[in-house]
Amino acid sequence: MIFNKEFELMPEKKLKELQLERIKWTVNHAYNNSEYYRKKYDAAGFHPDQIKSFDDMRRIPFQMKQEMRENYPFGLFAVPLSKIVRVHSSSGTTGNATVVGYTRNDIDVFAEVVARCLAAAGADENDVIQIGYGYGLFTGGLGVHYGAERLGAMVVPISTGNTDRQLMLIKDFGTTAVCCTPSFALSIADYIEKKRPDYDIRSTKLRIGVFGAEPWSEPMRREIESRLGISAYDIYGLSEVIGPGVSSECSEKSGLHVNEDHFYVEVIDPETGEVLPEGEKGEIVYTSLTKEAFPNIRYRSRDITRLYHDGCRCGRTFVKMEKVMGRTDDMLIIKGVNVFPSQIEDVLMSVEGTEPHYQIFVDRRGALDEIEVKVEVNEKLFSDEVKFLDAVKNRISDRFRKTIGISAKITLVEPMTIERSEGKAKRVVDNRKF
Repeated sequence: MIFNKEFELMPEKKLKELQLERIKWTVNHAYNNSEYYRKKYDAAGFHPDQIKSFDDMRRIPFQMKQEMRENYPFGLFAVPLSKIVRVHSSSGTTGNATVVGYTRNDIDVFAEVVARCLAAAGADENDVIQIGYGYGLFTGGLGVHYGAERLGAMVVPISTGNTDRQLMLIKDFGTTAVCCTPSFALSIADYIEKKRPDYDIRSTKLRIGVFGAEPWSEPMRREIESRLGISAYDIYGLSEVIGPGVSSECSEKSGLHVNEDHFYVEVIDPETGEVLPEGEKGEIVYTSLTKEAFPNIRYRSRDITRLYHDGCRCGRTFVKMEKVMGRTDDMLIIKGVNVFPSQIEDVLMSVEGTEPHYQIFVDRRGALDEIEVKVEVNEKLFSDEVKFLDAVKNRISDRFRKTIGISAKITLVEPMTIERSEGKAKRVVDNRKF
């Protein structure tokens, strides 16, 4: 389903004209209404009048998350506080958190882009959407909530945790779609298998899952779909940019359509800052096109992906971004090799008998880095003879060397021993001292 045909199906030439017009408005808005942006741009020798084409975007200095922290809480806002109707904030101690403000129009845009994402996953006004994201300062809960209401669906605002009640409401309310982190979706599946074997999830009306807030792999998608009996879709966003709704998958599941009428995207080399050609993998950079309270102009996300057009069969003309493989600040450099947790997950999920629950531990012994991966195996495998466990361990180690290019210590642990998360999963424990 396409929620807003005027924009989602807009011809490329018209879309580019709209984007350039909105870029000029955004840059002028920030320069004229934010002392911080004005001083920053003046110091860099940049003025909004220099924007004549997309190539001129390269004149604009990047925006970094640290700038938000240094100007905590409201130093980057471009409207008076009397115009702010909501704030969200990332986790962090006072003075270190990132704070984002929204005008009434910003909230309307937020609801609009999330409604598009839910529609792209196949939801409509007839659905019952259960929201398992956290509410409060985290953008996920309220963002998806307002988007689902804009779609016209019935909203069940249960938030995270309380798995028994989640299952009760899925059954009693006739929930047709769930929205949460993929980690929490797997936790629900584990809970059913271990503690509620009487609960038949496939006899409910649940058919759609919209998952985001953390990177997740294709093997994890297949795991969620098979265990919960649903079709799983990726939704992407950043609290600094707006929250969920920056991009999402359609029925083709062949990449995430960026809502380009509201966000201009570039991919850069994370080391040099050079803009890369379409199709090349690098760090994605965002410029908001319609945000009033807190404009983002060339914001460095640290997320690694690529952009491409493939003439999607859904009809949407928006550029696609590949599923995020990880973040530059989550990337591990082990013995000179760049390693992302999502790569490790792909290796683990390719070996029969492993569960989608793991943790990565990195230590330094002298001058050498060492990596240990603890991964759960299913009950049948764990109860097998030692030789069978050793065979699985060897298969994982071999695939690590061939796929990622490093050696790792593999530790197989029994089911349910790795801590479950109701929010974002903590995959990496880096004990190195630099």
